[in-house]
Amino acid sequence: MASEKIIKQKEEEVKKLAEKMKNASLVLLVDYRGINVADVTTLRKAVRTANGEYCVIKNNITRRALKECGIEDLDESLVGPTAVIMADETYLPVLKAIYSYAKTTDFYKMKAGVLEGKVVTAEELTVLAQLPSREELIAKLAGCLLANVSKLAATLDAVKVKKEAEEAK
Repeated sequence: MASEKIIKQKEEEVKKLAEKMKNASLVLLVDYRGINVADVTTLRKAVRTANGEYCVIKNNITRRALKECGIEDLDESLVGPTAVIMADETYLPVLKAIYSYAKTTDFYKMKAGVLEGKVVTAEELTVLAQLPSREELIAKLAGCLLANVSKLAATLDAVKVKKEAEEAK
């Protein structure tokens, strides 16, 4: 049986993790089976660059922290080696980093996650990761608007040239 000291340490670890999860906009559970240390290091760096946190935590501690946050639908995802990835502010860059890595590796898979307090499946996370970023969408919108304005300017210029040609006759 575990000593009281160890139990208190684990309870404290659960409380800290639960607090991080409550503040996170994204909590992602991934299966990291079959990847090497160099790949994990690269992935951790990419997640950190996107303002996220990559942790490997025991499933039991993760399960208890999720339960403390009021999330109990992820028990089936907490089987086997599971890494926990959290993002506090904008979750899309972190999700894109994980998705792009998962595309290149057969073993690395997203299991499930919690997105702004709601449990989401791996399929839903994949769809979100494939969406263009906010900046890309704004650039596309600006391009569409600019194209229409350019067409209008060209049309008005053609009308002006035609009127000038008629007046010259």
